[in-house]
Parts: sequence; C-alpha cells; structure tokens
Amino acid sequence: MSAKTLSEMAVDVLGTADGRAKTALSRAHAATWFAARKAGEEIAIGRTSPPLRPARPDKPELLDPRDVPRRRPGSEKGRIAILHAVAHIELNAVDLHWDIIARFADVKMPIGYFDDWVKAADEESKHFNLICDCLEALGSHYGALPAHAGMWRAAEDTAEDFMGRLAVVPMVLEARGLDVTPGMIEIFERAGDEKSVAAMKVIYAEEVGHVAYGSKWFHFLCGRHDIDPKDAFHDLVQRYFHGPLKPPFNEEKRAEAGLPPDFYWPLAATSSVRD
Repeated sequence: MSAKTLSEMAVDVLGTADGRAKTALSRAHAATWFAARKAGEEIAIGRTSPPLRPARPDKPELLDPRDVPRRRPGSEKGRIAILHAVAHIELNAVDLHWDIIARFADVKMPIGYFDDWVKAADEESKHFNLICDCLEALGSHYGALPAHAGMWRAAEDTAEDFMGRLAVVPMVLEARGLDVTPGMIEIFERAGDEKSVAAMKVIYAEEVGHVAYGSKWFHFLCGRHDIDPKDAFHDLVQRYFHGPLKPPFNEEKRAEAGLPPDFYWPLAATSSVRD
C-alpha cells in the first residue's frame, strides 16, 4: 500500500517544475495508483492544499496571448512553433488533471472518477513527452520559444467551483483540441513529418476520452444536484470562459465524447451559422 495519498501524489506533480521530471513523476504515481487498484489495495484519496499555480520551468517565457508570435505553418520554423504550443498545452493538462483530483478531494466521488483523471494525467504526460521528442528531432526543445501565459487562467477562475472546472477545462478547452487537431495533422502530413503525425494521432484519439470524462462527471454532479445539465453548462461557461466558443466544431468527435450540439452551438461566436 502506498505511503502517500492520491492527493499528496497530485501535489508532488504540481510542485515539480521541470517538464520531463514532472511527467516522469506523474506517470510513476499513475502506475502506483493502478497497480494498487489491480491488486485490490486501497490508496486513500486524502486531502491536501494544492498550490494555486503549479511549479514551472524558467523557460519558456510566458507572454500575454496577444504577444505570442503568430505561427506560419508552411515552414519548418512554423511547424516547430506549433509543436511547442502543443507541448505547452499538454504540460498544463498534466497539472490540470492532477489539480482537479487534489483541489476538490473534499467532494465525495466514486472511485471511477479518480481512475479517470489519473488515467488522463498519465496520458497527457505521455503526450508531452511524445511532442518533446518531435521537437528534439527537429533540433529544438520545449522552452526554446515563448508560450501562452493564460493557460492556467481557467484553473484559477474555477478554483472554488468543481462543476465550473469540469465545464470549462475538459468540456470547452479540451473539446477545442478535437476541433483543431485534424488540421494540425494535415500540416505535418504535407511536410512528410511522420513522427509528428504519429504523435498527433495518439493525442487526437486519447483526447476524446478526456472530454468524455468531463462530460460524464459533469452530468453525474448535475444528477446529484437535480439540475439540468445543458442549462448549468451554459451558465458556467458564460461565467468562467472569456469570450464565445469558436466554430467550426468537430461535431462527430464531440458527440463521441458526450457533447451534443445544443450544448456548444448556443455559445458560439456565430451561432446562427452552421457548416
């Protein structure tokens, strides 16, 4: 039986700055959790005080979203910039998934809830390393370029709202990944970068599950509190997400993840126009 609670494991990851070290620890803790589950042993969930912001390496430099240089995907530099942005997103996702475990540990949830988010954190850790390997194959590395400073904003905004966190992070931000990843895969296919294509395809397949976890547990809490999921989702996204949702939407993959169109189209920038 692990000497650490799951919440303590989460805080370990959140407090580790280096990306490769953070994801190695994340994967080790996930392996410990699932080994115990398979053996029928119990690791306590526990309660801790996670940091408001996770530890981060000195690089990349974090800039206001308006100041991050635009990416021109036709060049190798542009493709490196895309990979760097994806690596940054994946590293934040690792922390987001461990944070949701520790921050809301006072809410009684089924054990499957913890299984899902530990699995998601483990997969995001794998994604970060896959993309870092792609960057290094192109002669770059994570930290070589500036990155988006606003990635953690949704976590801070929803630090005291469990349903708000589920609505905004997996059901909006990760769902956006389902919309844009096919286009990124095409860019790397055109460039003949098979390594990056393979990494992106792994991410695309597994992110559907992460959005689905968000939808599943959001609906679970709505059922517990006897509230309408669609109305609650609209209210929380309008409260915590800054700006409208941007079409086009990947309706097929969103549906696969348990997100029907009447959840997101009413929140879209051009809700009257559907392709």
